[in-house]
Amino acid sequence: MIAAETFRGQPVALFGLGGSGLATARSLQAGGAKLTAFDDNPRSVETAAGEGLSTGDLHALDWSGLAALVLSPGVPLTHPKPHWAVELAAANGVPVIGDIEIFARERARLGGEAPFVAITGTNGKSTTTALIAHVLRHSGRDTQLGGNIGVPVLTLEPPRADRFYVVECSSYQIDLAPSIAPTVGLLLNLSPDHLDRHGTMENYAAIKARLLKEAGTAVVGVDDEWCAGIADWHEGEGRPLVRISRSRELTDGIFFRDGTLHVMRGGEAERRIALGGIGSLRGAHNGQNAAAAVAALRALGLSFEEIEAGLRSFPGLAHRMEEVARVGTVLFVNDSKATNADAAAPALGSFPRIHWIAGGLPKEGGIASLEPLFPRVAKAYLIGEAAPAFAATLGERIPYEISGSLQVAVENAAREAGTSGREEIVLLSPACASFDQFRNFEVRGDTFRQLVNALPGAAPIVRT
Repeated sequence: MIAAETFRGQPVALFGLGGSGLATARSLQAGGAKLTAFDDNPRSVETAAGEGLSTGDLHALDWSGLAALVLSPGVPLTHPKPHWAVELAAANGVPVIGDIEIFARERARLGGEAPFVAITGTNGKSTTTALIAHVLRHSGRDTQLGGNIGVPVLTLEPPRADRFYVVECSSYQIDLAPSIAPTVGLLLNLSPDHLDRHGTMENYAAIKARLLKEAGTAVVGVDDEWCAGIADWHEGEGRPLVRISRSRELTDGIFFRDGTLHVMRGGEAERRIALGGIGSLRGAHNGQNAAAAVAALRALGLSFEEIEAGLRSFPGLAHRMEEVARVGTVLFVNDSKATNADAAAPALGSFPRIHWIAGGLPKEGGIASLEPLFPRVAKAYLIGEAAPAFAATLGERIPYEISGSLQVAVENAAREAGTSGREEIVLLSPACASFDQFRNFEVRGDTFRQLVNALPGAAPIVRT
């Protein structure tokens, strides 16, 4: 844990006592802050008090002398309306910050020498974050992985000059981190998201771009107009910049084409890195993730040899196009994280012949947007509440069955895919929420993995 001494001896209010909020409260109290922590949920307050954290109703607090309000990222800062704690802070001139800001201040307090990679974007953040951390660890570097990927940043080991930090940052976290200054800042892509929290696309893009403002090197995906404009601005300011792309040839930067990364400088290829055969990096979307990782790792001083060895050994993330096992010539892939059609599209576009397990609690729009990818589907196995609606969308275009349960779908898909004698894919990419049959997408993916590994002849693919 990082004992945050930035606020030693100073009064600090904290609102939000979920997982990251509790971790932040522990860090502040260990660092000597005069903490008052609170939450709208009385049970969360009881939990915090039960482990010895200082709690109290922020309504009754003297706000005039507070050094900061530390806000959990899930609590509204501006839209649709500032939370009442934010309004109290604003009325009393108290800065509102989050855990990433505390980390940034602790890193600066300890000399600011710890290499720090911060990753944001609408899509691909978690895979890129995990990939960078994996390659660093594979090369022997002391590496800490955290942030929005699910590990609160203040639970990591304290900063030091030879310790690398790879931190996924959501727009909410960036909005609460005014002094963030990573060694390398990555902005992968932008598309409309979280506008209920940020108001407009312009505001959302501006918040994401803040991650790059004080970065030693900025890495920017330029396949959408928002990021392309941000890259142009950054270059115009004379700041170090590496462009990456999954769809455009670049004369300077890194682009992905036909399974290969092209590392370009002055119109010449400095290096070509083949991604073919790396199952965890299938598809153009992962080509962009890999390009971003290579750009960041080169900026950190890794050799191409170190990077390529790390890429080849990357196991991928659980529930995101995770290769689970093989049964003969059939590969089973867990993409349970795909909880809507847009999220399912990358996996469907990555394999030529698919036995597709889909369904669950339906999202608005269903799977109609996936129609261009239907020719890749040998058969669909439909589960959950969405099964009748998905069947109506598929119609007579591709064969399907209403399997009902995940177990029936796995068993039937395994049997039918195994009859061709060539490689076929059984893909769980539900394009639906899980809540009709499972507590969350992780439980759904874990169940799929268990069912697959219980099949006769299953050879699990070991994640390292």
